[in-house]
Amino acid sequence: QVQLVESGGGLVQAGGSLRLSCAASGSIFSINAMGWYRQAPGKQRELVAAITSGGSTNYADSVKGRFTISRDNAKNTVYLQMNSLKPEDTAVYYCNAKRWGGAYYLDSWGQGTRVTVSS
Repeated sequence: QVQLVESGGGLVQAGGSLRLSCAASGSIFSINAMGWYRQAPGKQRELVAAITSGGSTNYADSVKGRFTISRDNAKNTVYLQMNSLKPEDTAVYYCNAKRWGGAYYLDSWGQGTRVTVSS
């Protein structure tokens, strides 16, 4: 089992910045990749950014050039630096960890942190 605790959400004006943190505990040695997803009201949850255990990253087109995912292995923490925020970035952001379960990936989720961008 992997436990994830997010922090860093809040209210910010358009053009501003926020940094989200996700601290992992439990069976962290088994994590293959971690990522950030978001869910806006009335919309499906979508991938924002992900980073593998090897350090490869990928981003949603809508955040490329504005958001950066990184990790601190010593702290078992993944970060999402969000710059040039837009009102459409408003959502609940969830941290995700994927572990290979032998036949498929197992997902662990944090409780979510709300990000509100005002225009």
